[in-house]
Amino acid sequence: MLTPLLFLLSLTCINALPQGAPTKVCQTMRPFHGGGIPPQNDKSPYSIYMRRADGSVHITLISDLGIPFQGFMLQGRTPSRELLGVFQPKGNDAHTIDCGQSGDTLTHNEANNKEMIEVDWQPPLDYEGQVVFNCTFAQNYQTFWVGVESPPLKLGKRFADDPISNVPNRRKSTTPPNFVQESAKEAEIVFDPFYEGCAVTKLCFGAPANCINSKNCKAAVAVTVSGEKYEFEMKATNNAAWVGVGLSEDEKMGDDSIIECAKKGSSVGAHMSWTSGSPNFGAARLNNPQLGIRLLNGSIINDVLYCKVMRDVRTKVRDRIFDLANNKYHILVAAGSSVTPRSVGFHDVVFLASANKQALSDVSAVEAASKLLIRLHGSFMLAAWIGTVSIGILLARYYRNTWVGSSLCGKDLWFAWHRMFMVLTWALTITGFVLIFVELKAWSAEQNPHAILGTITTIICFFQPIGAYFRPHPGTSRRPIFNWLHWLGGNVAHIVAIVTIFFAVKLTKAELPDFVDWILVAYVAFHVIIHLILSVMGCISEKSSERRVTSFPMKDLGGSGRSSAYADRSADAPYSGFRKFILGIYIVVIIAITVALIVITALAPIEQSWNDLRNSMKNAK
Repeated sequence: MLTPLLFLLSLTCINALPQGAPTKVCQTMRPFHGGGIPPQNDKSPYSIYMRRADGSVHITLISDLGIPFQGFMLQGRTPSRELLGVFQPKGNDAHTIDCGQSGDTLTHNEANNKEMIEVDWQPPLDYEGQVVFNCTFAQNYQTFWVGVESPPLKLGKRFADDPISNVPNRRKSTTPPNFVQESAKEAEIVFDPFYEGCAVTKLCFGAPANCINSKNCKAAVAVTVSGEKYEFEMKATNNAAWVGVGLSEDEKMGDDSIIECAKKGSSVGAHMSWTSGSPNFGAARLNNPQLGIRLLNGSIINDVLYCKVMRDVRTKVRDRIFDLANNKYHILVAAGSSVTPRSVGFHDVVFLASANKQALSDVSAVEAASKLLIRLHGSFMLAAWIGTVSIGILLARYYRNTWVGSSLCGKDLWFAWHRMFMVLTWALTITGFVLIFVELKAWSAEQNPHAILGTITTIICFFQPIGAYFRPHPGTSRRPIFNWLHWLGGNVAHIVAIVTIFFAVKLTKAELPDFVDWILVAYVAFHVIIHLILSVMGCISEKSSERRVTSFPMKDLGGSGRSSAYADRSADAPYSGFRKFILGIYIVVIIAITVALIVITALAPIEQSWNDLRNSMKNAK
């Protein structure tokens, strides 16, 4: 059995790159092998050699050590990382694909061993400037180098021919050397021309926070300043319909000048917009949507929207002067999935603001605005409605005849703990509610019922302890009414709160992963199962002793509110040891789920935080 398996595996490796690179990797130039095999991060054994001749550039791809390669992807780019020129392949080893224009990218025909590839590259007519060639080399299915870069080559309208080829003769290597990574550096860094020059020659800012370093932004802007020219590059992933950058006096949306790039059929259009603040959040295009801007380049490749726009150094928008050379601004970056004829839709893909104002000519790293209050709001609400209220309700419903004879502060033990958990729930909820309004300073603009349901939960929660404080004495005629209302208010608030948390997963500001839904489903299932177990045990206990354990407090709501049916107050009801065991399991699991959800919320986006932590640990070694 092992021999056929190894044979099939070898066939898979041999035929892994049969027809060259697909257009979906035009931006990253990274093969998607084996579901995500990382590229090599050591020095590539392959090189790109260039020779100018007869108005074109003769290019040779070859190994300095004579090591053959099976696959490749070659592009020519300007210093600002735009695709440039057309390849003219020689022989049958390569063909062109269309990334930005026809024939601007070269890749292999078959995944066989190649000693070298020779190709001619034709620059655009009358192009003057530098060109840099980037190539991804695949030695085999598992081993490849992404974005190997050539030295810059200067071109002019009539550039001189290079005298001789600079490709040296090489002796073929029959045994490829074993390339081992020099250190445990991050191997997941993806080559993306957009990020080249960030914090060196151009200002870059992206969302989520710190994504520029890891080069995996959902939306990003790069600003290049050259004299009086201000060029804004923008890109967005996740199949965004638009991406925009705003210049603002603060870190909040409202009264901001926006450059937006939006899908327009199969092309991209650039527009100037103006945002409105509370209560009617939105971004409407100016009457002259081309005021002060000019679209230089735009593309839609798979799920990546890209554009490059030049903006005048000084523009007057809505009676306000935007002077890019002399003023500093907060930078807002956003992307969304919907577009209307006169405006873009809500930024449901991502939104982020810079913490401080910054000159656009300042290429230093841009710090993202703090989301501390949003994280605290989420953490407090999770602690309250997944943690404390769950335990408090369980104690009140099933444990009135447990720990009989024990008291705390003059109250039955179950009641003392129930009251403590409910006071914590009240305090956490009110604090979380205040924090989110302090952060947003307005009602949420997202088309999501989370805000409405959260407000309903908070209102019910606010009045619960007030009603409990003024509850009628046991035995009075109004006590049954209080019992029903208190039970109903607590359960309705808990159910609505859980539904509210489910809706929070889809909020843009929350930045929560989709798998949080499954954690919440697991919580609900566990919560219901424990209630069923304790209810069944209550029935069994009642039958075995002909004494009730208030397994269904609904039956007592018409009475005094105490456990009247179980008359013997000197000992615990039957099976109290089992109920205590179930309570212990319940508390441990609820604490674990609550802590996990709080960690995911506080460190959101958790994937980005995990990658940053992993990188810092590797760099510290």
